[in-house]
Formats: sequence, C-alpha cells, structure tokens
Amino acid sequence: MDQNGHKTRISDLDRFAALGIKAIRYPVLWELTAPDGVDKADWSWADERLPALRDLGVAPIVGLVHHGSGPRHTSLVDPEFAPQLAEYAGAVAQRFPWVEYYTPVNEPCTTARFAGLYGVWYPHGKSDLVFLQALINQCKGVVLSMRAIRAVNPNAKLVQTDDLGKTYSTPELSDWADFYNERRWLAWDLLCGRVDEDHTLWSYILKSGIPAEDVLWFRDNPCPPDIVGLNYYITSERWLDHRGDRYPARYVGEHGFADIETARALATPTPGIGPLMEEVWERYGLPMAVTEAHIDANREDQLRWLHEVWNAAHDVQKKGGDVRAVTVWSLLGSYDWNCLVTECRGYYENGAYDLRSPQPRPTALARLMQELSTGRAPSNPVLQGLGWWRRPGRFLCPPVATSATVAALPAERHTAQRPVQPILISGATGTLGSAFARICEERNLAFRVLTRQEMDIADPASVEAAIERYKPWAIVNAGGYVRVQDAEQDSAGCMRANAHGPVVLAIACARHQVHLLTFSSDLVFDGSKGGPYVESDPVAPLNVYGQSKAEAERRVLAVNPEVLMVRTSAFFGPWDKHNFVTLALQALAAGRPFAAADDLVVSPTYVPDLVQTCLDLLIDRESGIWHLSNGAAVSWAELARRVCALAGVDSAGLNSQPSAALDFAAAQPRFSALASERGNLMPTLDDALQRYLQAVAEVREEGDTHVGAAQAAHYGGV
Repeated sequence: MDQNGHKTRISDLDRFAALGIKAIRYPVLWELTAPDGVDKADWSWADERLPALRDLGVAPIVGLVHHGSGPRHTSLVDPEFAPQLAEYAGAVAQRFPWVEYYTPVNEPCTTARFAGLYGVWYPHGKSDLVFLQALINQCKGVVLSMRAIRAVNPNAKLVQTDDLGKTYSTPELSDWADFYNERRWLAWDLLCGRVDEDHTLWSYILKSGIPAEDVLWFRDNPCPPDIVGLNYYITSERWLDHRGDRYPARYVGEHGFADIETARALATPTPGIGPLMEEVWERYGLPMAVTEAHIDANREDQLRWLHEVWNAAHDVQKKGGDVRAVTVWSLLGSYDWNCLVTECRGYYENGAYDLRSPQPRPTALARLMQELSTGRAPSNPVLQGLGWWRRPGRFLCPPVATSATVAALPAERHTAQRPVQPILISGATGTLGSAFARICEERNLAFRVLTRQEMDIADPASVEAAIERYKPWAIVNAGGYVRVQDAEQDSAGCMRANAHGPVVLAIACARHQVHLLTFSSDLVFDGSKGGPYVESDPVAPLNVYGQSKAEAERRVLAVNPEVLMVRTSAFFGPWDKHNFVTLALQALAAGRPFAAADDLVVSPTYVPDLVQTCLDLLIDRESGIWHLSNGAAVSWAELARRVCALAGVDSAGLNSQPSAALDFAAAQPRFSALASERGNLMPTLDDALQRYLQAVAEVREEGDTHVGAAQAAHYGGV
C-alpha cells in the first residue's frame, strides 16, 4: 500500500465504487495493524476505510494475512501463529461487528508451497515437512479466526481463496501429475474436515513427519468455506514432461523433468478456468467465486483474459454451478510480482487503474468492468482477437501434440468469428508505420497499413472512402512530412502533410466515431524554458516543421477533442537503418568519425516502446496531448556516448560540435526535452538502449537488415 499510494489516498474508494463492484477484497493486515499485539493496535486506517466502503455500497471482504507470516514475532511454522491470529481476528470483529465476509489467510496452500517447499518466502523451507507445517498452521489459523469472528458476528462468512492450479503430463510423469492434482485441494479439504485415514494423501502427510492428531483435528473442527475462492493465472495450469531437453533450462528442475505453463507447451490450449470450476463444484458443492483473475500482458490481452474468465464463470453457472462473483485482481496493479516480490525491482503491472500518472488513471479494464457489472455488452473491439495464450506464437518449446494425456484434454471450443474491425495505419513505408504494423501483428490487433494511394489523409474523399471500406475502430496517422531541414524550402508540402492532413482525418473520425492517434513533436517548443517541457507548456516553434505540428495540434483538437495527440522526439529503433543511434553506433564501431551536436538537448524515444504505449493509450481511449519519450534529457552527442558505453564500443571517434558547425537549415531549439504531467509511461533510456542493442543483435542474426554506411545529414522529425 505504501508503494501504490493507496495507504494515503482514500479517494481510491470512490474510484472503486464507480466501477460498479459490489464487494472488494480489502486488507486489514495483522502485521500492519497490530505488529506489537492487539492491545497496541492502530485501527485508524481501517476505521476510516471500512465504514467508507460500506457507505458507498461496497461490501469489504476483509483479509488478515496475505502471502506473509504476520508480525515479526511469529511465522508460518510457529505453533502460536494460529491462536495469535485468532486473537487478532476477534479484535477485528469486535471493532467492525457489521463486516460479513472474511479471508483470514489468503491462499494457504500456495503460500505454504512457496514458503515451505520452494524456499522463496519466509521461513524459506525446502521440505515436505515445512510445507505441511505451514499449511496446517495457516488452516488452523483460519478455523480459530472464524471461531473468534463468529463469536462476535454469528453470520460472518468465510471466503477461502487458493490457486486453482491443475497439472497435466506425459504418461511417464502421470504419478507426479496425480500427486500435484491431489495436493492442490489440501487446504480446502482440511477446512472441510475431509482429511483422515481414507484421504489419498494420508500416507504422504504422515511420512513427512506430521502427527496424525494434527490432521485429525480438522476432522473434529471443520470450518468449510461459505464461498470457495478460486484464483486463476496463466501459471495456474502446468505441463510436466520427462523430456527435459526439449525445454528452456529454467523450466527443468532438480528431478530432471520440465515443469512449464501449459500455454507455452501444449499444441491444443486447455479450455481455461471453466472445467476447473466444474471440478470444484463437483468436489465440494459449495458456492464459488473467482477471487483473482489477472494477467501481466498488453492491454488487449488483459481485457481478453478477464472476458474469457467472465464467460467461463457464466457457463458454469448455466450448468448449475453456484458461482457468485468474478474478482478483478488487483484494481491498482502490483509491483514486482514478476520476481514473486523477492526483490525491489520497481516492475509495475497495472490493473483497472494505472498508477504511473499523478492520480490513478482508469484503463480499458475499468471500462470493461463497468460494462460487465451493469450487464452491458463489452464494447472494446480488441476483444475480437485471441489472447496470446491461444495464439500460435506462444510456444517456448516444440509444441506437444501426440501425448495420450494431451489427447484426453477437453477439445478447444471454436466459435464463429465476427468480422474484425481493424486499426488503419497511414504511412506504409515510414519508420513509425512499419513499427505499428509489426507490433500490431505481434499483439494480434487487426490492422491495415495504407499507402498514400489507398488513403491520402489530406483528401477528404480518400479518407471517407477508406473508412467506409475498412470500417476501422481507430486510425493511426503514422505518416507525414519528416524532413525537418527540407521543410524550410517546402513549406506548402510540409503544411499539407503535417497540418491539413491530420485535420481532415480528425473531422472524418469525429463523424464516424473512430478514434484517432496522430503525432506531434518536441519541435513545437523554442527551448527558452531551459528545462523539460510538459503538455500544458505554450508552444513557440522556431522552424517550418515545428509550425506545421503546432498548427495540427491547434486545429485537430479544436474539431475533435477525442483525438490522442502524442508529442515525441528523437526516434531510434532496431528495424530501420537511418536513425541517429544506429548510424552513430555503426560508424564508431567501424572506427569512422561521427559528428553530433553537444548543445541540442532532446528526449530520445525508443520506437518499440513508443508504439506499445501508444497502442495501450489508444485501447484505453485516451485523448488530448501526451508527451511520450524514454525520459532522459541528453544532447545528441551524449546519446551517442551512452549507447557506445552500453555496447562496449570506443567512442573516441565522436566529434562533439556546437549545432552551428553542423550547418542546419532549420533553427533548432537548444533544449526541447519532454517531460509529462499526465504520466510517465515509458521505461528509462538506459533500459531502452539495452533492449535496442539486444534487438539489433537478434535482427542481425536473422539477416533482416543491413545498416547503411551514410552518416546522418540532419536530425529528422516525427
């Protein structure tokens, strides 16, 4: 909560309620509220938040321990963990006797695996004994906590969450798969009092060193969930293969077999969460809810994942299963789950809100939640595509298709595809247009790249014909006049392409309700500010090119305020051969001199990052002016030095010069670096340069490009 800012931002509760949700999993964490005992508890935060949620009509499902061990004085293998947690739970109930739903311990089986079996979380155990001790302690904590809570509120209900994982395998590893598939039920089985001498894992539990009486205690003290909470991720379904050499080494464990996500290995995808929910219903016959459904992916795949889970829950409900809810986890996104929060890398994956803006910014996921919660049909056209977990390019190994086990999987359901609305991309031959085409294809976003002959953006009739023919949901204006120096002698051509054309597009898009993304430049500024420019700074272009972009901004947003207008700067990327970074690196690596201005400060922009971010904003239906770059304010000469340092190339041949010595025809702002008051959405420059070097190496290996030898004669525009 410190990292995502929610701890001090009570206004988030209004945002959450606006999504149309009826309940929310909400923390009143033991280690934060009462780290030194219940008698010293600080209830101020919960006192403010829980009643506020109630007043907004949102029922809190109170969580007490979430992937942790509680306060420092205890742990998951401490015999006092359960009674101490119960004492705290009782105090919470006394404080908030009206709260109906509780999850005293989140995912006890999953937590026990990572803390007691894999050694990832505290107490870093790596044995079946520590795993089972942690599991039993957590489950006992749940039973005793609900007993204490119900002593205050007899109507209190237990929502018991855990990962709904299932394992598939080659026939040679069927015993392992069977064991894992039984183990996934253990927390719920214990709480339901189902573990005794007849349980499939009874011998395993006793051989691991757990006394029989510790297990049978649950048979005598059952506490079945009122709602079985099912958490489902792309990692929830696993494939085991005895042929470890077929897979990347990171997926092969100490036993020598591969353990990998099914989506990355199986030729026929699993049907997803639906059949797993049916297994839960058949096993327990208890009400169910999907209590976590999230994927760390591009925006369209986040939408597709949620929509798939939502539809599966409805299908199970229609078949007679008691499904109560689908939970979007988490609303504010999360930090560092790509390393299981074992390091502070600052890696952020957003959810219904994006926290990289001054205030949480609703994404397309928030709009989808509102539509689902009110019974409206989902409207985002990107839902028409398949998620990456169902696309051909998902494999990390030769796809498995011949195993008898795989053949026994339920067949993938095929549904008739409606005509797909594309994104139209103007500028077929340009750096930006080709990058959009490449990345749209990678992201399974339907698109059409149009030449000027197919859609002349400055010709209203041509634009109208293209919209009528292709019926796009969005247009990306990736073309335009980019020769900054030549524009001084070709003002009419520059203005036609950069100002008049975007206005024609904006008018047509307003009429047809098509979303438009178009680009502006840092050259709309004169550099007199002396610091990075933000979106609201006044424009004052020094040259014809900058004037054309400023004119486009003014006129486009006047006729169509819904347009997404992106200002950016100083492109570099791995796929074109004429950008400054590529030319500088090639010349200096070959021992040739290279001249660059040391008195013009810009914000370099990695084209793949720009395209990815623009597509997310387009899907989010953002509008107005956004500044997008990789953040750093550097001179052209410093940019060349920086990429050389990262590439291990000697930059002694770099000739740093004042811009006056480079004989530019167009006046250049001395400082045109971009910052943003709307959100810093792109990675750092050093991070981008590292990925650029990696991508260039991959392109060279594929033989897809040959970098020309000519040095840049001028600095191009956007």
